[in-house]
Amino acid sequence: MNILHKVRRFESDLTRTVERKAREWSKSGAMKPLEIAQAIVDAIVERLEPAPRGRYVFPYNRLQVSIVAAARDDRARFAAVLDSEPTLRERIAARLRDAGCDTDSMQIAVSFVPRSAAAWRTPEYHVDFARVTQPHAAPAPTPAPAAQDGARDLHITIVHGKAEQPTYVFSLPRVNLGRCAEVRDSLSRLIRTNHVAFVDVAGDANHSVSRRHAHIEYVAGARHYRIRDDRSAQGTSIMRAGRMVPVTAGSRGIRLESGDELVLGEARLRVRID
Repeated sequence: MNILHKVRRFESDLTRTVERKAREWSKSGAMKPLEIAQAIVDAIVERLEPAPRGRYVFPYNRLQVSIVAAARDDRARFAAVLDSEPTLRERIAARLRDAGCDTDSMQIAVSFVPRSAAAWRTPEYHVDFARVTQPHAAPAPTPAPAAQDGARDLHITIVHGKAEQPTYVFSLPRVNLGRCAEVRDSLSRLIRTNHVAFVDVAGDANHSVSRRHAHIEYVAGARHYRIRDDRSAQGTSIMRAGRMVPVTAGSRGIRLESGDELVLGEARLRVRID
């Protein structure tokens, strides 16, 4: 997994270098603010490191984003895009949370500079990554038992189809289900990480699973999991007590029960909740 992660990072670095050189050669002009915002998010997510039990960790807790915008009009254009909902900070935090990372102590600063520095990897923006020691806060009062609301263990067993592992155990707020561990766009930018990843091999069961098929979300207040369909091509259902229950795309999903069998296209998974 670590080797694959390094290969993906190398491919992304190469893609960015080729794009930059192509722009310089063709003199096609600078990237637009929205394109730069997406590139910044991708550059940050690429620093994720694989961890045990399908998790990812982010080694940094302070990010300084610098964007080249010399003129007042340029700064206004960027501010209008980066501060609109969802803001750049919110997009970064959401992508990290989607990978299972804690962002509560994350510090993200964005500033505009008149020109790029020689050490920058791209001429339009730069991200400085740092890990700093947080000051110790005063001890918080002991919470009441009801406040102890960590995610329950979610056990997933592959029944039909071939995934990277036969079984999984998670205690994450969100678990993505789909084909391939990493979903990338045409420019090799990471757009989603699947925690339960069906391998991309020939076969009706596996290829009936969309790359972004569905996800399971933990509802902390109610202490239960819900499955939601992410607008997959062949749909998502639950087999429960001999009855098939469809999961409508775009809905709030269906609450899972221990022993449910999830049907993703023609692939099947069984869940147990402890």
